[in-house]
Amino acid sequence: MITEYLLAATIAVTGVTLPPADAVAGVAPPLADAVAGVAPPPADVAAGVAPPPAESVSRWAQRNARPLATVDPRASLTDLRHLRPAIGDAAIVGLGEATHGAAEITTLKHRVLRLLVEDLGYRTVAWEEDWSLGLLINDYLRTGAGDLPGLVSQMSTAWRSREVTDVLRWIRAWNATHRDDDDVTFTGVEAYGTRPLIYQRVESYVASRAPARLDEARAHLRPLTPKDDNMQEHVRWYWLDVTDKALYLRHARELHELVAAVPHAPGDRTHELHLHHARQIAGFYEQFADPNPYAYRDAHAAKNLRWTQQFTGGRVAYWAASGHTLDGPQLRLTQPPYPVLEIANVGSFIRDWYGTGYRSLGFTVDRGAVVADGQVVTMPPAAPDWLEAPMAEVRADQFTLDLRAGAPPLVRRWLTGPTRTRGLPAAGAESYLAGGSPGQWFDVLVHRQVVTPVT
Repeated sequence: MITEYLLAATIAVTGVTLPPADAVAGVAPPLADAVAGVAPPPADVAAGVAPPPAESVSRWAQRNARPLATVDPRASLTDLRHLRPAIGDAAIVGLGEATHGAAEITTLKHRVLRLLVEDLGYRTVAWEEDWSLGLLINDYLRTGAGDLPGLVSQMSTAWRSREVTDVLRWIRAWNATHRDDDDVTFTGVEAYGTRPLIYQRVESYVASRAPARLDEARAHLRPLTPKDDNMQEHVRWYWLDVTDKALYLRHARELHELVAAVPHAPGDRTHELHLHHARQIAGFYEQFADPNPYAYRDAHAAKNLRWTQQFTGGRVAYWAASGHTLDGPQLRLTQPPYPVLEIANVGSFIRDWYGTGYRSLGFTVDRGAVVADGQVVTMPPAAPDWLEAPMAEVRADQFTLDLRAGAPPLVRRWLTGPTRTRGLPAAGAESYLAGGSPGQWFDVLVHRQVVTPVT
């Protein structure tokens, strides 16, 4: 997670720092101690319960860890195939990274994505990226038309790297050498940067299917459509400058109702796709009118992820920050001096809807350096009470650890007890995620001891 992930000061699509949500919307901080920038103690400490000895968890991790031979995304997948039973027949697999901007985490995720596609038949990659840009990326991956570096340069700042470009280039190579019905598709699950492209597609759909209502649709679209693809300015204008957002919300919601009413046959996929376009328009205006736009963001992204799985009917790999993918119905991000943010995240909704049909894989790291907000940031070793700390004692550069494996009582206490994990890397140990246990958050860890910055 970089600053754009949940922090109430940033919008992911633009990388532009904006005021905290409480300053914009007049909302009280969700936790009182956050005002003073005081980090709440772990729940077990507050309750006077001693955490299990770290060495017992480390010994268990050492016995159960499965070392991985390499981080090279082009290498054989033999060392990863033990993950197939852990993934099972999951409809959605979350590939969550503890921090953006780490080269080895990105390449390990690339390797696991290859396993999902090549061995397990996953054919959709849902990404922590905007829906409208996702359509353009998907067009490139399916047809080869377009400029891949140019598309990557338009992605959220977290993804602008050679390593992410290599992931997309691999998907394109797969599609170029397989039948159309075996293509891997790409979709963005966010609505924070809905571009004019979507508004134009909705207008064209109404013009072709319900021309008598085109003027009505245009009356809604006119005040809503961004002037251009500079979503930084459109977000800034709507979120910060527009004090009365009711007019825009009414236009967006009535546009969605209009598209829903366009005549269509049951099961009409063209209609469902364009109705989903209209949902993204409404989602944009609702997110930045919501008292907690960060909670709205994850709830909306979860609905998009579920819609994607149901629309495609296949198995989906969800590539995002761990703060989105883990199962965290009461997830808290601490980042002094900002208020603590508490949300129900994407993974918690997906787990509620899919149960064991959702697998949460957490790609964790002990220490190293990453690119955060365009700068190289050095990360110290994991704090002693973070879930990553026992992993540092495992004698392997990178490994997997199935958290559902049998464990002795002390380790079970660790698996089910409160924990923390790395937050925003630029803030070091002052920033962390809390509000859950290792075994709740993740089914499997893919851990790397030392990381270097993406290119």
